[in-house]
Amino acid sequence: MAFIPGLELSRRFYWEAVRPVLDRSWRGLPHAAALIGSGSETIGFDDEMSTDHGWGPRLQLFLRLEDWESHAEDIDAALRDRLPHSFLGYPTNFSEPNPDDNGVQLLEATDSGAVNHRVETQTVGGFFCAYLNFDVSREIGTADWLTFPQQKLRTITAGGVFHDVIGLEKVRARFRWYPPDLWRYMLAAGWARIGQEEHLMGRAGLAGDELGSALIGSRLVRDVMRLCFLMERQYAPYAKWFGTAFAQLESAAGLTDILLAVQRADTWQERERWLSEAYWVVAGRHNRLGLTESMPEKPVRFFGRPFRVMALHGYADALLGCVEDPEVLLLAKRRPIGSIDQFSDSTDLLEAAELRPALRALYG
Repeated sequence: MAFIPGLELSRRFYWEAVRPVLDRSWRGLPHAAALIGSGSETIGFDDEMSTDHGWGPRLQLFLRLEDWESHAEDIDAALRDRLPHSFLGYPTNFSEPNPDDNGVQLLEATDSGAVNHRVETQTVGGFFCAYLNFDVSREIGTADWLTFPQQKLRTITAGGVFHDVIGLEKVRARFRWYPPDLWRYMLAAGWARIGQEEHLMGRAGLAGDELGSALIGSRLVRDVMRLCFLMERQYAPYAKWFGTAFAQLESAAGLTDILLAVQRADTWQERERWLSEAYWVVAGRHNRLGLTESMPEKPVRFFGRPFRVMALHGYADALLGCVEDPEVLLLAKRRPIGSIDQFSDSTDLLEAAELRPALRALYG
């Protein structure tokens, strides 16, 4: 059986299997149908291996609140009774959530009885409240933006919307990208991170610690890649797909071989040479954005020490100096910790939407 990408499978599942059930008993019911949120298929990176883990014919049905209260249970029951047991060769029945595997449900073939489907009927507001811990009736504030993990923003703004007459796309559009001054602040934070460690890579190596130097070099590679995502206005996915998504950026053509050379370098001197090449490429992209006055693109010595660095030119300060938004200006006067993704890569922190109110206090 040929693999079908999950988004295409879900689109056809809606139109060919789910929609007929709706039209039979609820023709004309205003709704949206989509596949957004968690899952590799929502960002288009699923493959055959994905089919063994939480993947399959699934989607979300979004209803207005009053319709959800009136019809959600009946729609669920109708889908259990009327959906086919397989669709395009894949079971539509799923196992019960596995408590030992984060509640993952697997495809489970059946040929009779009710279908334990994964057509999730909910409201637009309920989805965003559960996924981001955010009330979409509010304006998105500065602290909200900075505590939304990029990996979640990517899965919200990617994915697929197959039908929409209740305004799902309008809500999704609000999350498309950061406000301009907040974008400048996050770019500044990215440069600040590079500035905090770029000289340490060489210092560790000079002290005879090539392992430590290589580790710092790898951190700098990731910081350069994250800066490229920001510069190209693309949300970065989580670790599994980080490199895959980077390969789709315009920056990848000029940087991939350089960054691989950093990773493969045996000495700090070689590592520094390739990192300097990477900084030169990224500095050129910064200047082409036109967000600040033109900045130097050639690395310089770090305060007389034999290490070449780039952030010392003042990229972060130049970006923050162009900020006008009052809320972001207050942040610019503090240490530029950036967004949640820029100061932590903890899966638990990034996934725990219930922690967002506490994280917002960092920007208060």
